Amino acid sequence: MFDWLFAAPRRTLALVFAACAAMLGFALYLQHVVGLEPCPMCIVQRYALIAVGLCAGVAAAIPRRGAWIAGSVLGLLAAGFGAFVAARQSWLQWYPPEIVSCGRDFYGMIETFPLKRAVPMIFRGSGDCTKIDWTFLGGSIANWSFVAFVAFALVFLGLIVRSLRGPRLAAA
Repeated sequence: MFDWLFAAPRRTLALVFAACAAMLGFALYLQHVVGLEPCPMCIVQRYALIAVGLCAGVAAAIPRRGAWIAGSVLGLLAAGFGAFVAARQSWLQWYPPEIVSCGRDFYGMIETFPLKRAVPMIFRGSGDCTKIDWTFLGGSIANWSFVAFVAFALVFLGLIVRSLRGPRLAAA
């Protein structure tokens, strides 16, 4: 059904890279033009998206089957992590805690606390992560981020399976 997607792994990886770049561009647009400030979980999702894009971009640039598999495995791990964080944020938005404590923003945490204290605070999130500032078709940014990470994970998984069990793929 999706053979056209996996027939040319370099093209598929380049499309994943382009999608990640577009999503990051849109996130920056929402932040700097629309004025939506990202919460700590949003920032972690951005880093996961950067990791997915870098894995796909580097793998697409190297015309070797091993690079496609390695990039897809690393991209799958990064996409899985991003999906986990997005799912956690979506859950917090659907079922906000009774006691909402507004935490510091990412840069405030890094500037105020030592790194070994700030990193756990970033991954824990804060009350700001429950706030829904923007929606599209009824889904929040975290919901759509989860959908995108799952789609990337499925593409990477398809590339891995196709590369390992199929005949040698052309370097197209």
